[in-house]
Amino acid sequence: MNINQSESTVELTKLSPPYFLFGTDVEEKSSGEQFLLSIYDSVQASIFVVDVLEDGDFRYVALNPTHERWLGIRSEDLKGKKPEDILSPVDADRVRQHYTDCVRFGKTISYEQCLQFQGVLTWWSTTLTPLRDANSRIYRLIGTSSNITLAKQVEQGGRFQAERERLLEAIARRIREGQDLEPILQKTVKEIRQLIESDRVLIYRFQADGNGAIVAESTIAASGPLLGKNIQDPCFTTQHQERYRRGCIQVVEDIHAAGLHPCQIDFLAGLQVRANLVVPILLHQNLWGLLIAQHCREPHQWQPTETDLLKQLATQIAIAVQQAGLQQQIQDLKAQLQQTRNFQALVARITAQIRDHVDETQVLQTITQELADVLQLERCQIEFYSPCRTKVTVVYEYTTTIPIHQGLTRQIADFPAIYPQLRQKQPLQSVEIVQGWHPKLLVITQMVCPIFDAQGMIGNLWLIRPRQEAFDAFEIELVQQIADQCAIAIRRARLYETTQLQLQELEKIEHIKNEFLRTLSHELRTPITNISLAAQTLESVLTPEGLLDEELVPQLLQILHNECGRGSKLINDLLTLTHLEAKPDPQTLIAIDLQTWLPPIIESFRELTACQRQRLKLTIETALPPLETDITELERIFTELLSHICKYTPAGESITVSAHLTIDAVQISIQNSGLEIPPEQLLRIFDPFYRLSKNDPWKYSGTGLELSLVQKMVRHLGGIIRVESAAGQTTFIVEFPLEPLANL
Repeated sequence: MNINQSESTVELTKLSPPYFLFGTDVEEKSSGEQFLLSIYDSVQASIFVVDVLEDGDFRYVALNPTHERWLGIRSEDLKGKKPEDILSPVDADRVRQHYTDCVRFGKTISYEQCLQFQGVLTWWSTTLTPLRDANSRIYRLIGTSSNITLAKQVEQGGRFQAERERLLEAIARRIREGQDLEPILQKTVKEIRQLIESDRVLIYRFQADGNGAIVAESTIAASGPLLGKNIQDPCFTTQHQERYRRGCIQVVEDIHAAGLHPCQIDFLAGLQVRANLVVPILLHQNLWGLLIAQHCREPHQWQPTETDLLKQLATQIAIAVQQAGLQQQIQDLKAQLQQTRNFQALVARITAQIRDHVDETQVLQTITQELADVLQLERCQIEFYSPCRTKVTVVYEYTTTIPIHQGLTRQIADFPAIYPQLRQKQPLQSVEIVQGWHPKLLVITQMVCPIFDAQGMIGNLWLIRPRQEAFDAFEIELVQQIADQCAIAIRRARLYETTQLQLQELEKIEHIKNEFLRTLSHELRTPITNISLAAQTLESVLTPEGLLDEELVPQLLQILHNECGRGSKLINDLLTLTHLEAKPDPQTLIAIDLQTWLPPIIESFRELTACQRQRLKLTIETALPPLETDITELERIFTELLSHICKYTPAGESITVSAHLTIDAVQISIQNSGLEIPPEQLLRIFDPFYRLSKNDPWKYSGTGLELSLVQKMVRHLGGIIRVESAAGQTTFIVEFPLEPLANL
């Protein structure tokens, strides 16, 4: 008997296929129904059943044995699943659209489609018939399919073969016509992608330095084009390059199931690549580049016809590259004679410049401009190494474009592929794609040639050409000659400059010596004059009859004592200064604890600062490490500094001594308020006999050598001293390294 849809749904849970197909109980089947059941089980066509749910969705009910064998899926495993449960998202959308059309039109429809089951692509010719319930609602679809994969493969194979022959002939014709290489490559990748229906086809070319660039691309990938981008495979090694050089190809149907290295999976996934086919382009047994086809949305099973096509096209591309090279050689030979004349004239002009001028700027600026004109450069630069050889600075530049790089400094460590080779005194060149967005691909050729002589490396000569055209051997030889001339010009100019500086330094030293002797004579004359006057006065009051004025004698004796001490201190300071200048023998260092050593030194000035109405403060950071030093010299350093600070600090102001730890040194600073030293005086504050007399409210005397001695002693102990003055404050800062210097 017939049953409605709700009853048939209940029966599906009780009956096995194919009985649910006809809606009758097993024991009540008619002979006609049994005939249909036998057809369902034994027919060679594939039959499948799909339920149409109330909400319009679709669920599979069963497959007949023939369809089970074709798909490799059991009917029990399919039952209750949606199209998305067994098909890829793309295939599921296509199948669901056919089911929807059958329900919407309400009649039998037929169609052909290609589906992928368990990684295998198969073609099907399908007829879909709707079943209605008692209420005329379509509640089930019966599909009958025939596997037409073989016929489709034959059909596509013939069409593919014809298209392949047409493509090969087109490339051969372009090569015969002598077309430029770039259009040939670009047209080739476009036609390959259209023929094999991939998402992206590109040509990657290797450069002489091992780097490379994408020189042609055709793509419909959602991620956009890669042409013009600097893309380097972090997993690509010399072993991979050697495999390609031997003619090996790489076939990857799914990057997640091909056993690739994780870094290569990440690299390809970052480019949204799912399937990858790589064929080497060999030129004279050398690896010129790679021809690459990619699928980005889903895995792809590469067919032998596709790999054979790319191999044949890689050979044709190599022929095109070789012919382009031959054409370039012919053009180079035609221009070489004129180049030779231009180069000879250039060398003659530069040699004359060096002969007639010692001005480095004039000579090198002329060289950069002349080279740019003769070699048709966009930019020509000369950079110099820093004394420590860790960075380079562009000192001279001639350019026809912006930006201007003169004065630009680069860290050598940031360019490991360039400067190590240059330090081996070898020139190098490369072709680079200009970064950023441009209406068309911008490629430049740059060459760098080291500038050196017998004394060592001086700098580098950079040449940038605004096109993809390598510098030939003749041009490289010329640039090397010019670099040698640059070295001569630079050394000659620097020798002249050094000679002039030495003359100026000698004149300065002579002036300083004369000034020092003049000041020293004055400083010595003052105490001697005072001693002489005091002695004469004392002689006049000491008569045979007795003292004329007893109260005057102690004052005169005090003057004699003070001036003798002043003269003695001046002589001792001079001797100490001379001793330090002579670089005495290494001293014996001892470790001292500043937390216990420094407070007594500071406290010895407490009475003086109190008398001068000055506030004295001390701050010492806890857990300071021991300082290895000469305790005698260290004590004198801070005694002299404190004396100087006290002398120049006005009444009512403060003096602060602090000690703390920096990264690799112990820093002790002495700061006072109420005094700001002008910058021009700061530059001379450590000069012998230089006094801030206008800022001495206490009118204390001194030899004028105190701060010079402090500077010498700090340096002798391996430290540094500097003075800062701003915002009404002056600070003397002394730093000693935690590790004593080797020469102490």
